[in-house]
Amino acid sequence: MSTKKPNILFAIADDASHMSAYGHRFVCTPNFDLVAKEGVLFNCAYTTNPKCAPSRASIVTGMHTWQLEEACNHFNVFPSKFALYPDLLEEAGYLVGFTGKGWSPGDWKRNGLKRNPAGTEYNNMWLDPPAETRITKNDYAANFEEFLSHRNEEQPFCFWYGGREPHRPYISGEGIRAGKKLEDVDVPPYLPDNDIVRSDLLDYAYEIEWFDKHLGLMMAKLDEIGELDNTLIIVTSDNGMPFPRVKGQMVDPDFRLPFAACWKGAVPGGRISDDLISFIDIAPTFLEAAGLSIHPQMKGKSLVGLLKSGKFGVIDKERNRVYMGRERHDLGYENDWAYPVRCVRMERYLYIRNFKPDMWPAGNPETGFTNVDSSPTKDLILQQHEEGKDHYYNLAFGKNPSEQMYDIKEDPYCLDNLADKPEYLKLKQFLWDDLSGLLRDTCDPRFLGDGDIFDRYEYVGDADHSWKALQEGRWKKQNY
Repeated sequence: MSTKKPNILFAIADDASHMSAYGHRFVCTPNFDLVAKEGVLFNCAYTTNPKCAPSRASIVTGMHTWQLEEACNHFNVFPSKFALYPDLLEEAGYLVGFTGKGWSPGDWKRNGLKRNPAGTEYNNMWLDPPAETRITKNDYAANFEEFLSHRNEEQPFCFWYGGREPHRPYISGEGIRAGKKLEDVDVPPYLPDNDIVRSDLLDYAYEIEWFDKHLGLMMAKLDEIGELDNTLIIVTSDNGMPFPRVKGQMVDPDFRLPFAACWKGAVPGGRISDDLISFIDIAPTFLEAAGLSIHPQMKGKSLVGLLKSGKFGVIDKERNRVYMGRERHDLGYENDWAYPVRCVRMERYLYIRNFKPDMWPAGNPETGFTNVDSSPTKDLILQQHEEGKDHYYNLAFGKNPSEQMYDIKEDPYCLDNLADKPEYLKLKQFLWDDLSGLLRDTCDPRFLGDGDIFDRYEYVGDADHSWKALQEGRWKKQNY
């Protein structure tokens, strides 16, 4: 048996909920599908916090989002106190780097970090993107090749491919111009089903396919240099699609993400896992694969045993719950405060505790619901609201009660809140007891009474869309 340390390729899309391996007809991702075919396709993989920066912070640290101080927030100043898996691998002899979007958005320099938490940056190679698109000019695959050119012979490597797609904005019609068909889209029930929304979803799907294309180029390069079989590849996304009621919101369609892993030299392929796994499991997985001890700060559990098991379905019965939370995402809430939430997802049920139910979960109406990306779909729902049609408006922008509970098996889109139904009160209490126990054990400031600390952490992004800017008469609409 080879004692050679494995390479690691971690590919993370930006705001993607869909891959064709899951049966979605309007997106075609042959390279993600190949990873799933040659390894394991996960049905129940969960981010810790459905926004770019906090989600990625949990990945590099292996910690629950509320444990990460400033890094629990979006556009934060990243703390320097936490161990990061790229640094630990580099100390063990790995060449470590990233292209595209690493940990972001925020300021990683302020507290003394010498590089992005995802590793050394390789973003020097550029291309001409397809016409009439907002595809990035970054040549991800060429930057991967440049990274490999710095590798010593036989040196293992860990590379983070952070595609900026399918993050908004798009140029309307990208998908249709690429030959995609409106009739292929399955519109989820929380969005209006019309050509505006269908075309918006096709634009999103087209950009996912660009991410997938560069994944394929990187895998081809690994094959060319004889390293494909010795590379652990994990492909996922940081949070759900940039549409109303998904990105930034606390429901299953945003938490649960595409996730596939292969390691041809070590992991039996052609398998599907129904285990509940969390982004806090990624860092421990990479460390164990490299033969290193799991750092004591990390709360996740390595996936290596699951990957190598050769089994299907529920493989590890102890993987029966995951936990999520959020604090401040984008500004634009009253006083620019956080909208605090904590959640537990078990095999069938999702329980959500909203700590400030009087606040607007998607941001305030006065500031344009800033925690929902600008889009034709958002504009349509707001227009329908002005016309007195509130169904989709209430789902996307309305306030939530203090408790929500959903039967994901019967209600995967989280449309029927069970929290106040008498027959579910005992189960709801069980879920809250489980969640509150975990929050207590992991010293969550929000649970322990110091949650306002998340409001005091600095926001380092553009503040023109903030509540403060509105009060001062300098508010500008947030567009992205």
